[in-house]
Order: sequence, then C-alpha cells, then structure tokens
Amino acid sequence: MRVAVVGATGLVGTVMLEVLAERNFPITELIPVASERSVGKKLSYKGTEYSVVGLETAVEMKPDLALFSAGGSTSLEWAPKFAEAGTTVVDNSSAWRMDPTKKLVVPEINATSLTKEDKIIANPNCSTIQMVLALGPLHEQYKIKRVIVSTYQSITGTGVKAVQQLENEYIGEKGEMAYPYPIHRNAIPHCDVFEANGYTKEEMKLVNETQKILDDRTIAVTATAIRIPVVGGHSESVNLEFEKEYTETDVRKILSDTSGVTVQDNPDTNTYPMPIYAEGKNDVFVGRIRRDHSRENALNMWIVADNLRKGAATNAVQIGEYLVQEKLIG
Repeated sequence: MRVAVVGATGLVGTVMLEVLAERNFPITELIPVASERSVGKKLSYKGTEYSVVGLETAVEMKPDLALFSAGGSTSLEWAPKFAEAGTTVVDNSSAWRMDPTKKLVVPEINATSLTKEDKIIANPNCSTIQMVLALGPLHEQYKIKRVIVSTYQSITGTGVKAVQQLENEYIGEKGEMAYPYPIHRNAIPHCDVFEANGYTKEEMKLVNETQKILDDRTIAVTATAIRIPVVGGHSESVNLEFEKEYTETDVRKILSDTSGVTVQDNPDTNTYPMPIYAEGKNDVFVGRIRRDHSRENALNMWIVADNLRKGAATNAVQIGEYLVQEKLIG
C-alpha cells in the first residue's frame, strides 16, 4: 500500500501522519508531498526519515492512495492527475465537495456508497463532519425537519498563521494577522468569506454538505459560524426539530450506540463536552442533551470535536481504511 500525503508539512498533513501511525494504517511506502519550497525537507514517520517530494514526482510514483490537504486550487489541479494515474484521492479541501459526480463521505454514515470507480472522494468540512455524525442516526430514527446551528470554531481551522496571531497577541507582540481583528479575548462572527446572501462560505458548507451527506435536500439548515480563541477543537450549539416524537433517554441511547460518538451529559457532575478535553481525540463528543420546550419535537445538543482529527485527518484516514477493508484500492 503506497500512500501519499499531499500537504504533509501543513497543520492537517502533520496530524494525518500522526493518525496513520496511531491506527497502524497498512503502509508499505510513504510518500510525503508538499510545495516546491518544502521539497527535500526531511520528516519522520514511525522512526524512519522520509524526504518530501513535489507533486509531479508523486504522480509519477503512482501511489495507491493520496490523502490531500493542500488547499482547493491544488486539489482542483492535481487530484485529477493522480486519479488518471490510478490513485484514489481523498481530498480535504472544499474543491470537490459539492460536485454531483463526487461522493462526500463520513464513513460511519455513508461509506457503503463508495466503489472502485470513485477515484476522487471528498472529505467534508470539519464543522459538518462532527455535526452529521451525531445527526445521522437521529435522522434515521426521527427524521430531522430543521437544524439551527451556531459554531464556536478553533483558530486551528484557519491554520498556522492564526495560531501565530493568537500567540503574538497573548504576549503583546505585533505580527502578521490572519483575521481582520484581534482574536485574543474576542469572538469573530466571520469564518471564511462572505457570500452574496450575507452568509459566509463556512455557514453555507454546513447547509449544503449536511443535506448531501444525509442524502436529504428537505432538511432545512441555517448556520452562524464564529471564530473563538481556542486551540483544541470546534464546538457547536445545535437545535433540531424532528417529524417524530422522541425521548431524551432514547436520544442518549442512540448516540451512545453510534460508532465514533461519546456522550458526556450529566448536569449533576458538570459533565459536558469541551474542546480542552476533545483535543487530540478522534471521537465526537455530545452533551447538554435537552428538550426544546418552545417547539414540538425539538431538541438542543452541544457537540464538540477536535477539528484537526475527526474534523479532517481522522475522517480522511478512516475513508482510506474502508477502501482497504473493502478491497477498493491496492
């Protein structure tokens, strides 16, 4: 199994390598790939040193699997070249997510739709992944009519530049700005760029990707995405309206039985999900499960996950694991 990690020196690429090692992904040859300025750099994987190669070299090496985390423009240009060479690409950018010819996959929900013909597979947006993992089994049981979500997103979703901005502001140093405003001791209701409808791209990803993954365009979704000075992961306040009646006990049981979900929900002991505990973990954590008494069959939940793990790297690696397990690659 020859595996390329495209964007291997970036924030998500680095975590991809960690996750591949932790989960003992069956790699016979690792191909770390990055931009020309990083070619020749050394990085370590499972005690062995590897040299970073460029995209052209990586395509010529014809890996079985390429995990992409190098931005949309790189994916649009290079994913088809890898696919033409026979490589299956799992892409973490937004480039292919809404392409009707490409699958948008959260393995626990819709991996069974994948076939050998799927050469470019889209990894959903981080905030979408953690939300739909909790929503999927509830939609199956109660049919979701409407979702209202407010996100509280980690600066790591923006990248290294944002982490540096927060660190600079914390110690009172001036430096390069990833955001139009200070992020230290602040909350910025602005994730990604604004669209003509007044929503940001991040907010519209939550709308469109949720409907595509759950394969139901009738679900009404509205979102507000907020950036906060947190490193450990994304948090989401989610309000659901179901077609069918539910009990909170049954909801907790369904979520507890869902692979990849950990329920942390006990007000008596102040037990609830927080990014400080989600950081470095692969699960999605759900708590504050309670009935919304203002609407019929409505429910409130609080969902937290490490956006670099299940929100990006872990989900991509799990797609790769499914492809190997079902003999769709290699």
